[in-house]
Amino acid sequence: MSELLRLALNAHGCIDRWRRVETVALELSIGGALWDLKGQTGLFAKATYEADVRIQRAKLGHFGPSSGQVLFTPERVVLEDRAGRVIDSRDNPRAAFAGHRNETPWDLLHAAYFQGYAVWTYLTQPFLYSYAGFDVEEIEPWQEDGQTWRRLQVTFPEYIATHGRQQISYFGSDGLLRRHDYAVDVLGGATGAHYVDGYQDHNGIMIPHRRRVYPRGADNQKVPAPVLVSIDIGEVEFKPALPSGENDH
Repeated sequence: MSELLRLALNAHGCIDRWRRVETVALELSIGGALWDLKGQTGLFAKATYEADVRIQRAKLGHFGPSSGQVLFTPERVVLEDRAGRVIDSRDNPRAAFAGHRNETPWDLLHAAYFQGYAVWTYLTQPFLYSYAGFDVEEIEPWQEDGQTWRRLQVTFPEYIATHGRQQISYFGSDGLLRRHDYAVDVLGGATGAHYVDGYQDHNGIMIPHRRRVYPRGADNQKVPAPVLVSIDIGEVEFKPALPSGENDH
């Protein structure tokens, strides 16, 4: 394991503690210029998110005009009303972004797929990088705001739905994630510089409660406006895996 990844895992709560977690549930508010551009302003202004931290499976609540929910996996998204009746669904949802660019409008299922995989990736970082199939390499450090951040170049395996196969995470001297860069395939390769702060300790696991994504310039600096995506997290609850045998009844 990379020495930098080991530092990051320990700073965020240690891999042994993470392995005892099975699911996470949280309240969050999501905004930013991206949602205006896609014709989905306010869609996630007051949302809930529940996910398995081991595999990509999640439920997005308070969703859409019906205030229903979306069941997300990389292979399928299902929109349900509050009574659990299926309103719409889409198999192979990533294929529905073929030919999309920044200005291409989204329907509810486009938005649900994007948010489903993006939030899952963010919540599981950096522990995600220790999962099977990930390749990590420390690259040259980065200077920003008078600080030196160490950088980890991460290549994602094909089985993970994410923005793009290669991403870069920046870590402070304390090992906490400060910035996360990527190009977004479903946005025609648009790039983002994603900043995280407002860390809180949740039973030993450190979670940033404030995220802001900005355009990334050719010089690798963030473009300060507009804020493409804002994420503010409220309550967070991690639930442990049940002891062996308790799910057998």
